[in-house]
Amino acid sequence: MRYLIIGGAGFIGVNAAHRYLERGHDVTILDNLSRAGTSLNLESLRREHPRATFIRMDLRRDLSLLQAAVEDSDIVLHLAAQVAVTTSVREPREDFEVNALGTFNVLEAIRNSGRRPMLLFSSTNKVYGGLEDVRVVDLGKRWMFQEKPMGIPEEHPLDFHSPYGCSKGAADQYVIDYARIYGLRTVVLRQSCIYGPRQFGIEDQGWLAWFFIANLLDLPLTLYGDGKQLRDVLHVDDLLDAFDEALERIDRVSGQAFNLGGGPKNTISLLELLDRIEALSSRRPAPARADSRPGDQPVFICDIRKAHRLLDWTPQVGVEDGLQRLWRWVQANEDALAQVHGVERPARARRVAAAGRA
Repeated sequence: MRYLIIGGAGFIGVNAAHRYLERGHDVTILDNLSRAGTSLNLESLRREHPRATFIRMDLRRDLSLLQAAVEDSDIVLHLAAQVAVTTSVREPREDFEVNALGTFNVLEAIRNSGRRPMLLFSSTNKVYGGLEDVRVVDLGKRWMFQEKPMGIPEEHPLDFHSPYGCSKGAADQYVIDYARIYGLRTVVLRQSCIYGPRQFGIEDQGWLAWFFIANLLDLPLTLYGDGKQLRDVLHVDDLLDAFDEALERIDRVSGQAFNLGGGPKNTISLLELLDRIEALSSRRPAPARADSRPGDQPVFICDIRKAHRLLDWTPQVGVEDGLQRLWRWVQANEDALAQVHGVERPARARRVAAAGRA
């Protein structure tokens, strides 16, 4: 099969590229390399898999390059996005053009192609908004849904809160409707908190990795809100398994949306994450405090029963195992992380120097 991964140098995209190349498929990556760490991800991928094809392009402008890439593909993974709520509030036009217009351009390229490849679209739990109508209870270090123990199902009303929610929500609905109106084979994956190796997290996105990275490199860390915000978290390997299952069943599930997260069994709050980082690293983060950010849900847990029923998919990597894997990757890539985050001397070098002085 010929895979086209749009946003393929990003965290999820490069993990997907590794998987498909190792299986012997042809993989073409489209990316503008604007995100921190994408160049390093691409370099690493090309060292391991020299036959991977890379095309640097902008989804909003390079339409002829996009059309040609789509024409030569069997499967398109659309993972490129502006991913930060805070950035969308500062720059709503940029957010709209990347997320909504960029997705529209991908859909049009597929519609106008002779091959009409399958499309998986990476959506977000933010399409459900702030969930102000869903009651929560305080359990000490975490909030929890009072009446939705299995989480938020796909049938929950959409509420596009923040420019980011609007742009991703619009794209989400376009992908569904192009299956209905034009007969394209598309699936929308409303992803919760995805984490794992090759994630160069920053404050606005990739919070699990970011907390580990900031603690290791002595970077300023901010805890927004009360820290009791609860999320279901999903390891990237489990997400890619869901990709496989959706593609295998594309003719049965085309035009549908699936919530993909860790579900009720794989949840963690910000305060609980601080505890786990201390246990794994023997060093407790000391974040500054700030007010909650726009659209920050006190609780989000995916109801993943539809994915289990129609895709025969269930997460296999538990929170504890997944965090240990993430911590090992962060430690092993300290120099690269320091480079991406502009730290002149990695924490390891400082510790060695301090030990020498002692």
